[in-house]
Amino acid sequence: MNKILSINRPYLAFLVIIFLFAALTILSQSDAFNIHAANLSVGITADLLIVIPLFYYLLIRKTSIPKTTVIPIMVVGMILGFYIIPPENQYFLSQFKSFALPAIEVAILSFIIYKVRKAVVLFNRTKERSKDFFNVLIKICSEILPKALVMPFATEVSVFYYGFMVWGKRKLTKDEFTHHKFSGATAVLSVFLLIILVETFVIHLLLIRWNTIVAWIITGLSIYTALQVWGIIKSIPQRPIIIHGNGLTLRYGILNETFIPFENIDRIESFNKSINEEDQIVTLSPLGELEAYNILISLKSEGNMKGLYGIRKKYNRIAFHIDNKEEFLSSLQKLIG
Repeated sequence: MNKILSINRPYLAFLVIIFLFAALTILSQSDAFNIHAANLSVGITADLLIVIPLFYYLLIRKTSIPKTTVIPIMVVGMILGFYIIPPENQYFLSQFKSFALPAIEVAILSFIIYKVRKAVVLFNRTKERSKDFFNVLIKICSEILPKALVMPFATEVSVFYYGFMVWGKRKLTKDEFTHHKFSGATAVLSVFLLIILVETFVIHLLLIRWNTIVAWIITGLSIYTALQVWGIIKSIPQRPIIIHGNGLTLRYGILNETFIPFENIDRIESFNKSINEEDQIVTLSPLGELEAYNILISLKSEGNMKGLYGIRKKYNRIAFHIDNKEEFLSSLQKLIG
């Protein structure tokens, strides 16, 4: 019984909050509220901004739901308050919106920055490269952010980390294999980066004659895209393909990642043919035919590849490139048998 309650507790928390919001909405439409609007408005405001968020926190504090989700509940309560409380009784709501909410948001943002910075410092200090920074960051973000924000936030931080905080080559273990040296990956992405920079300069000169604001907006977006590409280029050599004792982790920088258990591998073969749509082959590289590949793995059951910002793709056959193909295949055969 306790196990069932524990499993359903996250859902119970949201149902209870929805019920409380609905109850306060109904109360605000009652005759009793119309008679005592001033006094009841203060009580409803306190419930929306303090009591319900606090009650929600007590419900989720021993669950996997991030504690920072209390803030969205508080914001929803504030928005609801502006709809159900008469304008002349919205003084405390207005004060909360103007002063308390910004202070809370700054505190939460400071806490997130502190946790991320702590993760970066600890990771660099230990130099424990068996642990991947991107996956460590995802784990930390999962503890402090709503699920929908975990991958976007972790991706943005990782772009900056790999792009500007990691310099030099990664020292590989015997179970780690590079895939970028002879595949043309960094060359293609570097050309793409150069095109972005050149086009940004040219388009900016053209647009600024028409509209200065639009010109700088487009330039800003282009620079942001260039920084993304730079971070991706730098992340590729830092995230090699790894052979574990029970499976294989395929990575393509921060763009794609998948884990394949050995028992799910049907066949491994050398492969350098052109891929047709009817082949139903997924490439580890998002560049597809623009990049070389020399290994094809066929699965017994469907695999799941995690892409940029957490976007997932299912596959039964996956093609990718390995720089040292013979050593890679030999190491796999020893483990798979």
